[in-house]
Amino acid sequence: MASRRRPPPRPRRAVVLLSGGLDSSTVLAVARERGFETHCLSVDYGQRHRGELLAARRVARVLGAASHRVARVNLPLFGGSALTDGAIAVPKDRAEADIAAGIPVTYVPARNTVMLSLALAWAEVLGASDIFLGVNAVDYSGYPDCRPPFLRAFERLARVATRAGVEGGRLRIHAPLLRLSKRGIVRLGTRLGVPFGVTQTCYDPIRGRACGRCDACRLRRRGFEEAGVPDPTRYSTSRKEK
Repeated sequence: MASRRRPPPRPRRAVVLLSGGLDSSTVLAVARERGFETHCLSVDYGQRHRGELLAARRVARVLGAASHRVARVNLPLFGGSALTDGAIAVPKDRAEADIAAGIPVTYVPARNTVMLSLALAWAEVLGASDIFLGVNAVDYSGYPDCRPPFLRAFERLARVATRAGVEGGRLRIHAPLLRLSKRGIVRLGTRLGVPFGVTQTCYDPIRGRACGRCDACRLRRRGFEEAGVPDPTRYSTSRKEK
């Protein structure tokens, strides 16, 4: 009598917060390399740079995500950020020291808390215990929701706020880029085959091209230069960093 074959084990599932930028796209590639079945979540929160959502869709397809969904949240209802309030200008041509100091006006109040909450909800439905996101505490040290204490606090929250946590499951927040410089992120993404040419980082794109002058553009450009990797970004200006 022929023995019954056991079904292959189901791959571990993970929710990946995917903005369509350099960092989150690299994180998706990292999750895939670690053997996770990746389910990407992008958030349309009313950001002025909504083109990143199209970039996210392209990245998810190229990197073989199992699924990709877009959640909608109306953060412009509250404003308070240059990314959600048209009356607040996106800073341009700031010196590196200024970028690293304080909390910039591009900080969106509670954005990562909102996004992680949405990712947590989907993770419960999927039966996933892992969430990946592209926060970075080196280049964006001014963002309070990109720091290790915030990530640890959210993990503790998940243990008491979800059925999975109460029943003994443990959610893990993965932030593999947390301590990497932009140079390190570019090198890692290049090794993992991230399609940087379709990613969008710019906070204030001009007719489909990166402005080349906002904090995000300047950090991205510097990262490619320091990594010695050609930058595939289409900038609206050829102006170099000061």
